[in-house]
Amino acid sequence: MRVFKAAILAGALAAMAAGSAFAEEVKIGFIVKQPEEPWFQDEWKFADQAGKEKGFTVVKIGAEDGEKVQSAIDNLGAQGVQGFIVCTPDVKLGPGIVAKAAANQLKLMTVDDRLVGADGKPLEDVPHMGISATKIGETVGQAIADEIKKRGWDMKNVGAIRVSYDQLPTAVDRVDGAIAALTAAGFPAANIYDAPQAKTDTEAALNAATTVLNKHSDVKYWVAFGLNDEAALGAVRASESVGIPADNVIAIGIGGAESAINEFKKPSATGFFGSVIISPKRHGYETALNMYDWIANDKAPEKLILTSGSLALRGDYEKVRKDLGIQ
Repeated sequence: MRVFKAAILAGALAAMAAGSAFAEEVKIGFIVKQPEEPWFQDEWKFADQAGKEKGFTVVKIGAEDGEKVQSAIDNLGAQGVQGFIVCTPDVKLGPGIVAKAAANQLKLMTVDDRLVGADGKPLEDVPHMGISATKIGETVGQAIADEIKKRGWDMKNVGAIRVSYDQLPTAVDRVDGAIAALTAAGFPAANIYDAPQAKTDTEAALNAATTVLNKHSDVKYWVAFGLNDEAALGAVRASESVGIPADNVIAIGIGGAESAINEFKKPSATGFFGSVIISPKRHGYETALNMYDWIANDKAPEKLILTSGSLALRGDYEKVRKDLGIQ
């Protein structure tokens, strides 16, 4: 009996040791499409933070095209990784990524950009964490509407510049969300003017917005929004170029980019009123934890997790960034 009990105890201890060793040996891959971009650098940083807390290793790989993605997945398989997270350079690579992951017996989760199949529809079986473009746009539109009311402007006398880049679905979703919130607050749809930009930078937005401002020079008050901070900043630069006072402009961007922060740091306030900052923390930290849980505890992540953003203004952007884990 003593021998039997000893054998049971030894087996239990061995099982515990094996489980502990397995937890220590968990390795997670994290592939991103633009490794030099601050957003992806931050995602990696927060994934590493999760790894340090839970005791797993994050293998970070940059893959700027489809061939490099395929090679990266094979690389992860060769390193003994059990699962990986990917932000793909092209969502149409979906079927190939799924097949390559299966060939290497790797669990797969996507972040930021959702994989699509040959029919262009999302691959719903692959867990995904993304950004709700519509919700972010609604945050922009609501913030603009609130500030219009705070300033006592009559919405009938306010013009809105929709800096648009309709080639990109995310851009359409963001501006449509902003428009939905604005019109729900009573803003006249007829006062929203389209300003199509050739590219998604500040100069292209400036050129597009200038055309609108010149065409409607009788409008005294203006608001502006678009895909990103650059869209809003371009509209602000355009308003300055035609002599509209900063107090007569409310432009809100998206992203919390360095250009937005630099605008907040200027000695005097400009027409750039705020930015909806998107945090990379959940996208790096939480996805890594989800993958770890999937590998170590066989707990699969939710199929679709959507995050939104936080509005930052000139007076509180530092606090907002700190709360979001952005240094």
